[in-house]
Amino acid sequence: MVSPAIGLAFLPLVMTLLIRYRFYFVLFYRAVLVRVWRDCRTGLSREERAFQYVLTHATPGDPESILDAFDAWCSKVEFISNIGPKKGKILDRLLSEQSPLTVLELGAHCGYSTVRMARALPLGARLYSLEMDQKNAAIAEKVIRLAGFDDDIVELIVCPSDEVIPRLRSDYGLEKLDFVFMDHWKKCYLPDLQMLEGSGLLGKGSMILADNVLFPGAPNFLRHVRRCGLYEWRVHRATLEYSKGIRDGMAELIYQGTK
Repeated sequence: MVSPAIGLAFLPLVMTLLIRYRFYFVLFYRAVLVRVWRDCRTGLSREERAFQYVLTHATPGDPESILDAFDAWCSKVEFISNIGPKKGKILDRLLSEQSPLTVLELGAHCGYSTVRMARALPLGARLYSLEMDQKNAAIAEKVIRLAGFDDDIVELIVCPSDEVIPRLRSDYGLEKLDFVFMDHWKKCYLPDLQMLEGSGLLGKGSMILADNVLFPGAPNFLRHVRRCGLYEWRVHRATLEYSKGIRDGMAELIYQGTK
């Protein structure tokens, strides 16, 4: 049995760890413990619960109200790893500057970033959004259509990215990607980027924006970008969506072509 004296000796260390990592403890509580409890209590997935909230708090056909409803849910009720409003403004600005006509999204999740991008695209643009999880894709489809975007603007593809990227030219008739947004499994960032490089779909000036490159992090992806010499790049530093005190960032890559 541990004596009180030994316990007191470790108390400063415990308090230091709690203070230093308090934001991570809060994130674990919101993203894991609350989710498990609500999953058991409701019998619904976190994404289904979020969609129910959006359905009752947003205006159909109004993308802004749908984004606001998602932001309210993720800030006050349950954590979902959408890009969120703060980093979302960076995405909005880059889309406004680039005015891309052909956009690829890797990781639609429940449709938040899909709606955010679709509303900012110029007339005649088309967004191809990939989501490998069928249940999440079904919710994303509902969210996208609730926002008022049809198949002519947003095409949702339910399939893993490593199966779709090699077929974008043959099956979907794409010749060039103007803008790529990555927000799927971080371990897929590097292999998917390399597939895009080898596909011939990236032209000089094509932009890739990758979220969460600092937390949870994509070190191999960043190492490749830094060493390959194919891009002008920078990291937009920010905090993790719907959280305080957890540093994160988005990598902005502009393809310069092969050496």
